[in-house]
Formats: sequence, structure tokens, C-alpha cells
Amino acid sequence: MKKKQVYFLGSSILIFALAQLFIYSSELRSDDELHQQHFNMKYGIFAIVQPDNLNFSGEEIPTHSPEIWERIDKELLKNTYWQSNTMLFFKKANKYFPIIEPILKKNNIPDDFKYLALIESGLDNVVSPAGAAGFWQILKSTAREHGLEVNSAIDERYNLEKSTEVACTYLNDAYDKFGSWTMAAASYNMGKNGVRRNMEKQKTNNYYNLHLNSETSRYVFRIIAVKEIMENPKKYGFMFRNKDLYAMPNYKTVQVDSTIASLSEFAQSHGVNYKLLKQFNPWLRTSSLPDKSRRKYILKIPTNTDLLVFDDIMVQDELEE
Repeated sequence: MKKKQVYFLGSSILIFALAQLFIYSSELRSDDELHQQHFNMKYGIFAIVQPDNLNFSGEEIPTHSPEIWERIDKELLKNTYWQSNTMLFFKKANKYFPIIEPILKKNNIPDDFKYLALIESGLDNVVSPAGAAGFWQILKSTAREHGLEVNSAIDERYNLEKSTEVACTYLNDAYDKFGSWTMAAASYNMGKNGVRRNMEKQKTNNYYNLHLNSETSRYVFRIIAVKEIMENPKKYGFMFRNKDLYAMPNYKTVQVDSTIASLSEFAQSHGVNYKLLKQFNPWLRTSSLPDKSRRKYILKIPTNTDLLVFDDIMVQDELEE
């Protein structure tokens, strides 16, 4: 056999062996290792390609207008390249959207409005400078007007189910007034009276034609951008596995209709600690639940034993030793 043939055969065998080794090593790598490999890959900063057929709640967005596209593009860029914030959106949405979605559906509110809650609060129980609170950023006056209890001990703006119901009532009323879900969303930020005054002053009832304050001018565009990214994560470079997303732990509900003097003792009697009881019931604002009127309250009690980090008594025993 000639040297060139031997060399070619040897090279072919070597290449084949290396290929098999690569395939074998890839199979041995864990899901975590493969994910890390993708994470470490270089990426570029790209301009956003204009998406086709953008809509909000079934209402067309006039992206043919360069001025409108520029405003959407701004929000798409901000939310695409503020990666840590938007990745948290994905994680938290997986935990809380399953609670919000059926309430929207029951009240005939378009599903897109779950993204309104997301941009309002980041799905955190935050308080705005104006005093709006909870996922839906509801003011005290609005909450009380819609039957929520708000006082020093109880603030039902932090009750996700009840506050979502209030948001639905507001949005349905706004839609009846303005005949547009886009305008209803704008009014959630500016107030119905503020939107009405601008419509009358500027002689238009189309959000995209209105000249509004800087916050409300961005408001609907932020919702549209977050919706587009979250419905197309890979398109915008967001890679995650199901196990990377947050999930709502299992819990049971307990109905009470009398004062609970110590929520800490109440928690312990149900096999959890005070911290977890408060996390699952953020509407409880103090260490007790006063209930002189015998009103009925529903408390969530987590049932995942994994949530309890360690046994306090065992730790104390170890310290004493």
C-alpha cells in the first residue's frame, strides 16, 4: 500500500475516532453542562427586526407609521437587552400568571392584560411614590371603592386574587367608556378622567394619535414589547429550561372568622413558620389578625415540607451542646 493511501486511511480513522469521542462526551454531559455551554457562547448586540402583525388584545397596532415603530422599537430594545430584569419576568410569570389568567378570563378581560400587571409591578408587592400597592398598583381610595379592606392590619391590595378582580372591574368599566382595550390600558395608568380630558382637548379617541405625558405615552408600548418578547423568548435570545422557572408551591386554605392574636402561634399550629405564613398571605400587615366583626378570611398554608429550611429545635440543641 502506498504511503499516501496509508496516511489517508490513518487520518480518516483518526477523524472518525475523534467524532465518536465528541458524540460520546456530549452524551455524557449533563443537561446543566450543556446549558452552561450555551450560556457561555458569544453573542452580538443586534437591532430588532420589526415583528409582523403586532396587536394588543386583538386591536391592530399601526406599525406602518415610522413614529409608532420607533416607540415600540425603543421598548423592545430596553426589555431585550435588560436581560436580568426580563429573565425575572419569565421566571415570576410562570409562578403567578396561572392565578391571574383564569380571573381575567372569567371577567371577559383579554389575556394580554396580564402583561399590564407585569409592567406595573414586576409581579412584586411594591409600593409606588403615589401610594399604589400590590401587583396591580391600586390606590387606597380605589381599593376601598371596590370593596377591598385597607387598614393598618389588613391590606387586600396585596391579595392577588382580590386585587385582580378589582383590576378587571376597572378595565371593563374603562372599555365601556372608551370602546377600546388600548384606551382602557392607557386609562389604567393615567386615570379615566385624565384620558377623557385629553381625548376632548385633542379631538381624537385613538391612543396612537394622542399626545400624552411621557409615562402614559410609553405605557401601552411597554406592554406590547413585553408581550412580544415573552411570547417569543428564543427569538429575542432568552434561553431557559422549565426547571429554571419559579413555580407556586402547593398550599391548602384555611378559613377563619375570629381574631388571631398571634400569627406566629397560628403558623406553628399548622406546621409552618411565621415567615412562610406572611409570604403566602402578604395582605396580613401585622403580627395578628384582628376580626371583631367576625368577617371570614381565607389564609393560604403551604404544604411543601421542602420550604422549611431546617428544624429550629435541632439547631438549638446543637448550640447548647
